[in-house]
Amino acid sequence: MSTATTPTAYNYKVVRQFAVMTVVWGIVGMAMGVFIASQLVWPELNFGLPWTTFGRLRPLHTNAVIFAFGGCALFATSYYVVQRTTQARLVSDGLAAFTFWGWQAVIVLAAITLPMGLTSTKEYAELEWPIDILIAVVWVSYALVFFGTIMKRKMKHIYVGNWFFGGFIITVAVLHIVNSMAMPVTLTKSYSMYSGATDAMVQWWYGHNAVGFFLTAGFLGMMYYFVPKQAERPIYSYRLSIVHFWALIAIYIWAGPHHLHYTALPDWAQSLGMVMSLILLAPSWGGMINGMMTLSGAWHKLRTDPILRFLVVALAFYGMSTFEGPMMAIKTVNALSHYTDWTIGHVHAGALGWVAMISIGSLYHLIPKVFGREAMYSTPLINAHFWLATIGTVLYIVAMWVNGITQGLMWRAVNVDGTPTYSFVEALEASHPGFIVRAIGGAFFLLGMLLMAYNVWRTVRHSKAAQLEAAAQTA
Repeated sequence: MSTATTPTAYNYKVVRQFAVMTVVWGIVGMAMGVFIASQLVWPELNFGLPWTTFGRLRPLHTNAVIFAFGGCALFATSYYVVQRTTQARLVSDGLAAFTFWGWQAVIVLAAITLPMGLTSTKEYAELEWPIDILIAVVWVSYALVFFGTIMKRKMKHIYVGNWFFGGFIITVAVLHIVNSMAMPVTLTKSYSMYSGATDAMVQWWYGHNAVGFFLTAGFLGMMYYFVPKQAERPIYSYRLSIVHFWALIAIYIWAGPHHLHYTALPDWAQSLGMVMSLILLAPSWGGMINGMMTLSGAWHKLRTDPILRFLVVALAFYGMSTFEGPMMAIKTVNALSHYTDWTIGHVHAGALGWVAMISIGSLYHLIPKVFGREAMYSTPLINAHFWLATIGTVLYIVAMWVNGITQGLMWRAVNVDGTPTYSFVEALEASHPGFIVRAIGGAFFLLGMLLMAYNVWRTVRHSKAAQLEAAAQTA
């Protein structure tokens, strides 16, 4: 075997670092989510302090789960996949190490500044301008490592998983840099370069495409590698995967205006966002079907392989949430759903059901490989984690669907004289049981992550013991 394809020829150190931190930040971010969900059940949990209010902790939760947990998962898997599929070591170990420590610095700075109320107020882009600059530097370094490795590949072909990773890296760089353009006033305060409806349009061009590329295209890169690997089957249709890629990146970028229905945005722009969101259903389901059909002849493995179960159920949630999204983009549906908990349910069908579960399944496959183990420490723990995650996600999204439709109907109900039938407080009281169920569902998911942390710790610990034992025997 060529030395280029042996495990020692790859840089697994940075993969190990990002993989472990994915689990750590997953617990932190999800614990914060359970805490703020509990605040809506018991408002006293605000403790009367400015740093612990829902308004300050909620962006900390979203940043922790999207960019800390999801981001570390993307770094870990993309660095792993690009080396394995190109049979080439990362182009620069030093730059790869910088992306790890730089990304952790961004996360820590977010954890410090957001509870202090230092925010740009932009959804998914709340961090102030000095941190935005650090993000841009780290991300450009990430692009140099990833594409530099592609350029030094040992084979002509570029596997489709790398197309998705590459597309996500380029697009997120453009989105972040354009949307974060700001005029600094002090070190901790800046104002957007854009104003009014233009600022809203640029923000949701960024915001929805952060979902489309950071939380979809990147994780589809995972899907196209780890589903075939875990199922031990080739991807169902390689041609479909290429069509999926080009259709997704051509259409997704136009869908952002559906976040701005019934606002000051011009009506033609709202309608364009709605139409493109509906068209987006086709490539999304094409990718989902391609992943599902990869299991042809291997469905029996779901009985005994909880890692494959994570990956397949993630695909099911991907299909569901990419159907729900276009439906909610229809103006008449949006008139009911907008500003309600239905939107929160939709986001978490994608975030917990798709993003978290595909990440968890991929990590369970990857971690033993990079730590020199044949398998994870405990398969029953993976199985328990799967059921906790699945039940927790279902509880969460069903509670938010019921809450959202209830809120929408109560808000639009009017008396004969045109006055509202229900006060806002009455709608809030009707939502309280759903808040309780959501907190329980989130706690289930968090408990599963704690089981994962224990499983990973035992796997890594045994790995080190095995390495020491092997070294002693060699000596």
